[in-house]
Amino acid sequence: MTKINYYITRDTYFKKMSNINMLDGLDLTPKNNLKYDGIVVNKLVVTNNLFIEKILKKKMKRKLETYLKFFLEYISEGDDDGASINQILNDIKRYKQILEYRYKKYLGDKYTDNLMKKLEILEKEFTIKLYLIAEKQNEYIDENVNNRRR
Repeated sequence: MTKINYYITRDTYFKKMSNINMLDGLDLTPKNNLKYDGIVVNKLVVTNNLFIEKILKKKMKRKLETYLKFFLEYISEGDDDGASINQILNDIKRYKQILEYRYKKYLGDKYTDNLMKKLEILEKEFTIKLYLIAEKQNEYIDENVNNRRR
């Protein structure tokens, strides 16, 4: 069992705890904005592989559900100029790169490939919707140009 050493310093404003040993694991930054008296955690390093896998799978599932929810809302409304679709396409591309280069070593090849296929399907569907919006706008412009001529 590895012993972890911490160096604790006390400043006038907060207590600071820093790790002397560099740990190999997944870095997490808490997003709590709660004010309380105690230790402020800026970074957490998770080293247990099973725990890392559970955290990342939950994170991936949540992100995939967000994309699906947006897609279903877009299908039900259908009134958009394509700017939000471009934004979500860029986000999916960025997320695929993060998945490939940062999380693949923790999740394994099989799970990563499965998730990449799901993201590619979503990306293709959003691309098709973007193409249909562009075609609709081109038809509208052509109709207006043809109506102006005598």
